[in-house]
Amino acid sequence: MLVDLADVTEQITLTPYQSIGIPIALVGAVFLALGAQFQHRGVSKVESSHGDGSRAGLSVRQLLHLLARPSWVIGTVMLGLAILLQLTSLVFAPLIVVQPLGVVALVITAIVNARVSSIRLDRHAIRAIAMCVTGVGIFVAIAAVYAVEQEITETQLLIVLGILAVITTGFGLAFAFARRLVGAMFYIVGAGVLFGFVATLAKVVINRIINGNFEWLTVVAIVALIASTALGSYFVQTAYSVGSPDLVIAGLTVIDPLVAVLIGVIVLGEAAFIPLAFMITAVIAGVVAIFGVIQLAKHHPQKHR
Repeated sequence: MLVDLADVTEQITLTPYQSIGIPIALVGAVFLALGAQFQHRGVSKVESSHGDGSRAGLSVRQLLHLLARPSWVIGTVMLGLAILLQLTSLVFAPLIVVQPLGVVALVITAIVNARVSSIRLDRHAIRAIAMCVTGVGIFVAIAAVYAVEQEITETQLLIVLGILAVITTGFGLAFAFARRLVGAMFYIVGAGVLFGFVATLAKVVINRIINGNFEWLTVVAIVALIASTALGSYFVQTAYSVGSPDLVIAGLTVIDPLVAVLIGVIVLGEAAFIPLAFMITAVIAGVVAIFGVIQLAKHHPQKHR
């Protein structure tokens, strides 16, 4: 599908209407950070009092006990508001512009968690966080400037749903047969990938509903969105039981937007006008961000307490 250069130029500069999505997404990032801290506190208490030490995923009994933890309930409400604000921002602005703004939550969570836990972030942890923020910032800045947002076709939506089905099946099998062997990174990566697809499907569904294109494929997308949200949320709760909240948020705010942007680039053809040099730079930036998450998992102070 050919895109007129005038349309490309128009995409580079956000309109005032689209810019409204940025502050909404930033407020959502604040709720995401605070919600993560409260949920982590609730999950940690339930894991301590009702866990068996296997770290093989939260049981149904533990999930029910979470409902009785005020901290977890407050955190869930905050995360619900974060999701609502994120969806609202997607109504105004392109996915690749607002989705990565969640990385602000990483900085807030790291500071809040350090104070709550009475720990000091060492230079390794600070450097890892800086790598995450810088990598995501460069990656998305390039994508936001050069990518062209186009109307998604039914074929492209089917491809996205097909890839999601394969990935979900893979994570499901890994969890079913190897959950006693995997650590926090498995759940963090799984949640990040799934929520990357959730954000993409949410944008697609919003656009199709606004354009009056509500048919069976849109319903399938909604069902896939809900299922991915449920599995991703379970992975997040389990990650809280085996990892620190800022490590979990680091994974989500790096992997989530990278997956969403990659879908737009590879499947939706939004990278047609990105120069090769900037494409290589974006790939390197993405690798740096992912490496930052790995380093945070390796050097986080709570891991050595």
